[in-house]
Amino acid sequence: MKNFLFLVCAIVLSVFVSCDDDGPYEDYQVARPILQDAITFKAEAVSVTEPVPIVSSGKIYAYGNYIFVNDVNKGFHVIDNQNPSSPESIAFIKLEGNNDISIKDDKIYADSYGDLVIFDISDITNITIQSRIANAIYNNEVWLSNIEYPQADFYEYGDIDYDRHIVIGWEVLTERRPVEEYESRYNCDGCVVDSLESSNDTPQPSTGQGGSLARFKIIGDYLYVVDYNDINIFDITDVENVQVLDDVQVAWDIETIYSQGDILFIGGSQGMYIYGIENPEKPEFISEFRHGTACDPVVVDGDYAYVTLKGGNFCGSTESGLYVVDISNLANPELKVIYPMDGPNGLGIKENTLFVCDGDSGLKVYDKTDAPNVTLINTFEDIVAYDVIPLASSLLMIGDQTLYQYEYVDNDIRLLSTFQL
Repeated sequence: MKNFLFLVCAIVLSVFVSCDDDGPYEDYQVARPILQDAITFKAEAVSVTEPVPIVSSGKIYAYGNYIFVNDVNKGFHVIDNQNPSSPESIAFIKLEGNNDISIKDDKIYADSYGDLVIFDISDITNITIQSRIANAIYNNEVWLSNIEYPQADFYEYGDIDYDRHIVIGWEVLTERRPVEEYESRYNCDGCVVDSLESSNDTPQPSTGQGGSLARFKIIGDYLYVVDYNDINIFDITDVENVQVLDDVQVAWDIETIYSQGDILFIGGSQGMYIYGIENPEKPEFISEFRHGTACDPVVVDGDYAYVTLKGGNFCGSTESGLYVVDISNLANPELKVIYPMDGPNGLGIKENTLFVCDGDSGLKVYDKTDAPNVTLINTFEDIVAYDVIPLASSLLMIGDQTLYQYEYVDNDIRLLSTFQL
């Protein structure tokens, strides 16, 4: 009888503490992606609706009498700005997976889960989708990095066909796994958690204008879009038959694009990269200006580039500041001066005035007549400043779900209107 009881206890104990060749086991939270057919999902992710409240304000874009405000990963709001003192929201273009746009000849070019989507806005009261080019900017694998991750011990992706499926969420289950597997998951070849990295100015009359945080830029008959690694190039001469050209690899940390003449200035978290587009189909590397890791938009005027570096959080450890870089010799950009900032984002230039969005510290206005030296002439406090677009007669600024408009007055600006999105 004693032997029988001992055997039962041993069996029960083995259920709770397994010590086979794999070692002891414990319960772990295992997350697996929830997939949906990409074609169906993307078709449902596009529509034009009546105005809706904004959830998370992103970038702004100006075109004619209209302002387009990105609602991060959800689409963009259309605002009638014929009367800047009293702008009016007139529509919302639902476009999930969207972060940026550019417009030429009444055609909107926008991103959506790495696709290039083209809208016709020739009749602003009847906006229609014209075409969609799948994976033209990046494939759906990159979109996975934008999905909010659940709390889990393991993340298992399996064999996802990123051309056919979209990750729309996660399922988390409790599973028993070897402790050794948990302890070695980040220190092995072929670990459970895979790399998420991808493999590899003055507007024209018919073209709109974005801010310094833009990833889209139209120059002539070409659309340039920067993703995390590359410059994606599109020939948009024939909007009915947009040509997807070969990408140009830049770095792994690309964030923004700006142009002056036939020169592209690419902002990245590690530096500013300069490319020539004498051949618009094949940008050629000229030089780079390296700096510490930080979020990095750039604007250019004449012989100087103005770069804001934002440190902290996910941006990096570099101290925040405004960097003025001499680019008179494009092959050898040279840092001239650094001005401390609190948490800078976008910036813009209007003649000899430099506007810097310094986050919670507000909008700062500088006189750059004596560049590279700049002089602070005004600060608009008690607002959150994200990005600006200096237009011919007014300044647009976005921050904290609010659109601000300022008018130029002599050598300064004054608030014209505030519009809650």
